[in-house]
Amino acid sequence: QVQVVESGGGLVQAGGSLRLSCAASGSTFPFTYIGWYRQAPGSQRDMVARISSGGTTNYAASVKGRFTISRDNAQNTVFLQMNSLKPEDTAVYYCNAIDYQLRGYWGRGTQVTVSS
Repeated sequence: QVQVVESGGGLVQAGGSLRLSCAASGSTFPFTYIGWYRQAPGSQRDMVARISSGGTTNYAASVKGRFTISRDNAQNTVFLQMNSLKPEDTAVYYCNAIDYQLRGYWGRGTQVTVSS
């Protein structure tokens, strides 16, 4: 059974940093993609960053240069280092893992709040 568990959210002042972790387990093979999405109140869920099993990364334009996604394939764990945080980064951050059969699995989310 696949499980996706996020950790590392919290409250931080603008300009500060946070590091999110996502642990995905239960797949026979490495997850094809593991990514971070976020959803602010009243908004849709948008991709923030994702990384392939081969290390290819994609970022939303709004976070490029401030956020860095990395991956430990041995542990199927993905990290999102968030620097220079802005109030508009406030949202619930969700991890999504896509397995080798292209099935997607979501975590429950972790709250990130950036105060001005």
